[in-house]
Amino acid sequence: MQNPEIEARNKLKAARRIVVKLGTSTVTDPQGGVCAQRVEPIARAIAELMSQGRQVMLVSSGAVGLGRNLLGLHASRLKDMAVKQACAAAGQSLLMEAYKSFFDDMQRKVAQVLLTEEDFSNWTRYSNLRRTMEKLLGFGVLPIVNENDTVSTAELEILDGSRQAAFSDNDRLAALVMSGMEADALVLLTNVDGFLIKAAGAKQPELESFVARVTPELRAAATGPTQSGRGGMSTKLDAAEIAMNCGGVALIANGADTQTMQSAFAGEPAGTIFAPVTRMRGKRRWLAYAAGVRGRVVVDAGAQRAITAGKASLLNSGIVRVEREFGSMDVVSIRDLQGREFARGIAAYASDERINEGKKTAARVLFTRENIVVLEAAG
Repeated sequence: MQNPEIEARNKLKAARRIVVKLGTSTVTDPQGGVCAQRVEPIARAIAELMSQGRQVMLVSSGAVGLGRNLLGLHASRLKDMAVKQACAAAGQSLLMEAYKSFFDDMQRKVAQVLLTEEDFSNWTRYSNLRRTMEKLLGFGVLPIVNENDTVSTAELEILDGSRQAAFSDNDRLAALVMSGMEADALVLLTNVDGFLIKAAGAKQPELESFVARVTPELRAAATGPTQSGRGGMSTKLDAAEIAMNCGGVALIANGADTQTMQSAFAGEPAGTIFAPVTRMRGKRRWLAYAAGVRGRVVVDAGAQRAITAGKASLLNSGIVRVEREFGSMDVVSIRDLQGREFARGIAAYASDERINEGKKTAARVLFTRENIVVLEAAG
């Protein structure tokens, strides 16, 4: 039987559709400009993958930092949302100018794709996004993706808890692009060698080269945000888990090492490799990871068993209470009596239509079987 780590690295080596994400610490230098020393070798490695007939999508951070440097603003000014958005507007053109210059030298065409939360949380827009990306890949173009920070604050702000964003950082954005495009691999390049764990009594953390399952212990070992970026190892772990649960491999590795990409796609040791777990497709994958959750219901034990064991629809009679109102076709979190989310569904009608009319509404289907995803099946 093949070694699981070797098997996972061979899957990365064989990947035909790949999402590569560069963090701010990789893209920018200490002066606030694009760090050509780090980015150019990565761009060259991406061009080489494309020359092998592979399809690559690049998710890049860095626009806010580049814009702040261009406008000559102190980091403390970024506490103001409008200032952040202005920096994003100024920096995004610089970011694309740099990438176009790198890839022009390699005879590769690029396209800018700026996304908002609604491009993921709305099924119609999500489907349109997929079709556009497929066309770009079919034309042999490298899509360069970032959140449209100029008009969207989903990544820039802290949510108030009234709803759940589709993404709140570029690590998750990259994972959702990987999920939506059914890519084979997600590569997260950062400023450390991979997922590092410090054992009790050890002076220095050591690299965890292989992860078969994201455990509570791994989550506890994840560190906080990086100095220049909005994410951190915790968000990368979340992104890697999404990739695993979508049937792909994920890699967290050092973007400063010019040989990282070449080594990784040669099947050689590089960074931390995460093995695939399962594979969901289509609307179920969207429900589990991309959809913006608008409502919340608590169901009784019988309804929970029917959904998880019997793969049944959810009737109005199984609802114990509505904890957050929702509209028709909204995505709703389905929770057990202890408040744990175990499924999500698309509502057939709005919560305010659940008028108590006794038997007449008890058998009415609120979530049909094909519009429910059981999250326990996703890990």
